[in-house]
Amino acid sequence: MRRRNFFRAVAAGGLTTAFAPVLKAAAPEKPAGKANEKPETNIADAMAAPRTENSMPGLYPGRVVRANHPSCVIDGLPSENAAYEMLKSAMLGLTGEQSLGKAWLQFVTPQDVIGLKVNPVAGKLLTTSHAVTKAIIRQLEESGIPRKNIVIWDRREMQLHETGYTEENYPGIRITGTECQDAEGGFYAENGKLYSDERIDKSCFFYANVEGEYDAYTMPFMVNGGVNSYFTKICTEQVTKIINVPILKNAGAAVTLCMKNLAFGAISNTSRLHQSLWHETCAYVCAFPPLRDKVVLNIVDGLRGCFDGGPAANPQFICNYNMMLVGSDPVAVDRIGHDIVINKRIAEGVQKEDKPVSLRFMQIAEELKLGVSDINKIDLKTIEIE
Repeated sequence: MRRRNFFRAVAAGGLTTAFAPVLKAAAPEKPAGKANEKPETNIADAMAAPRTENSMPGLYPGRVVRANHPSCVIDGLPSENAAYEMLKSAMLGLTGEQSLGKAWLQFVTPQDVIGLKVNPVAGKLLTTSHAVTKAIIRQLEESGIPRKNIVIWDRREMQLHETGYTEENYPGIRITGTECQDAEGGFYAENGKLYSDERIDKSCFFYANVEGEYDAYTMPFMVNGGVNSYFTKICTEQVTKIINVPILKNAGAAVTLCMKNLAFGAISNTSRLHQSLWHETCAYVCAFPPLRDKVVLNIVDGLRGCFDGGPAANPQFICNYNMMLVGSDPVAVDRIGHDIVINKRIAEGVQKEDKPVSLRFMQIAEELKLGVSDINKIDLKTIEIE
């Protein structure tokens, strides 16, 4: 996108429209060559880091709870009360606890700083719903977590604000992102330095031998080019636990749920990774300690989602899935979500059959001991809420 067209897009449709070229870059339909032809990465550094008691797949490897609620979307809007009941049932079902507070305290404590990783990338049409986010916050507070210890974050702070994640709507909760602008919409300070440069941790990075070209005019939200993708300081320094809150939607013939939301949301310089390393990036980045050791829970907002056109939002492909998926194991949750989305795509005639390549990133993640991708080894519990 040329500079003048970028700013035309911002003026015409906001940041989400301007970022459309990035949104369109989804999972490739076919593997990009043989495994031994893949670019070199530093995944060995991630694997060498000692695991902790919180490391993926967390407390409940291979366990996923699906909560269904036929009336969770009313007049096109997700219901906070329904989301609360779905989340409550799922948390109790996942943990086996009788007390909701005890269920939450298996994962977090009042001393933790908890980052809620939402997904506003598709704009107002299909952001992580405020119904689900507020239900999570309400239950955290009821479990003794102070609001000042809750952070809502994503890669682009501008998109959070555009989709209603603001201080006005979430008083007492910090709203932040890695890529940011000033009040006038600028990306640079008076000294010419990119604001977002202060928000990446250059001591922690995913290296992949694929050069990213940085264009200071049209791509300041990518922060840097080169062969390194730096982790956000939100993950490396500012939060002690992460609750991942993606949306139930597709990315081409694959899905963009837990692992994609984390991997592409926590690092800079990602455009270079969408084609030759999409599947590897989804798995490899989650293997680094800032994600592997801090993500304790995954809550997929499936009240509304999409089955085509993702990760952007096209109204004709948005649907009410009327469900929520919850688990500590992001790979198992992604595997269950995959079947739901792909079956919907087949039913709608978008594709004829499942494509094995769509499971590659989950299989890689299982090899990295991040979770369970084998559907026959996943314990799925379904709860029906009337």
